[in-house]
Amino acid sequence: MELGIGLPTMIPGIAGADLLTWARRAEEHGFASLGVLDRLMYDGYEPLMTLAAAAGATSRIRLTTTILIAAYRGDRALLAKQLASLHRLSGGRLVVGAAAGGRPDDFEACGTPYEQRGRRLDALLGELRRSWDGGPDALVPGPRCPDGGPTLLVGGHSPAAMRRAAAYGDGWIAGGSSASGYDELAGRAREAWRAAGRTDRPRLVAIAYVALGPGAADRSAAYLRDYYGFLGWKADIAVKSVLTDAQQLRTFVTDYRAVGCDELILFPCVPEPAQADLIADAVLG
Repeated sequence: MELGIGLPTMIPGIAGADLLTWARRAEEHGFASLGVLDRLMYDGYEPLMTLAAAAGATSRIRLTTTILIAAYRGDRALLAKQLASLHRLSGGRLVVGAAAGGRPDDFEACGTPYEQRGRRLDALLGELRRSWDGGPDALVPGPRCPDGGPTLLVGGHSPAAMRRAAAYGDGWIAGGSSASGYDELAGRAREAWRAAGRTDRPRLVAIAYVALGPGAADRSAAYLRDYYGFLGWKADIAVKSVLTDAQQLRTFVTDYRAVGCDELILFPCVPEPAQADLIADAVLG
């Protein structure tokens, strides 16, 4: 199982220079990928701009949207061009994780209807595939991706999301919960692949929140209660899921590896770049 690390783009107040330090340290430590979250109506950095900056600060590490709320971006042609450009500029390192999203305010801010977002995402993912291949049905001309374009991961737990992943994706991505819960959902993804007549296996990816070191648990709780405040009492579920001890984190990684997860991306809940060192020490040795 590969291990990636998230960039703390949604922790309010983090400086751009610190995000680039994070990116460089992640590559130096040997993490497989950099992940970014996507939320428009929150004090954070836009994911594609962030990954473009990270691409210039690194040379090997994958650049992954975990996940991109593609359905609120109304200009499909522009999005296709942006993603293809980032993939080519980074030397083919982009991985696009996408899902329908669940925050109406993001859609309202873009003037995009929240309803039917799943169906819009279905259409968009098919169009992205055609655009990256550079065929006659491409939304815009170039930059063509000779490798067929970015790896595409599709997120979501619903039956419709699983069908979407099997129809358009190279794999499936989910938020962190527990190894047993992930195992059950991953089984559904594999079954969706079989039902779609696919003979390949889905790439299985997960994310989890981490906060290590003195005072990190309290700081992570404050951040996540604010970030997930729109969920009300359910925000406490996110707080309780944070891995706050190095041994707890190592056990979590071992358990996910055992259930067949292909990549686990660890998202920090405190912004200092030294957190990347603590996480690396815990799981990479």
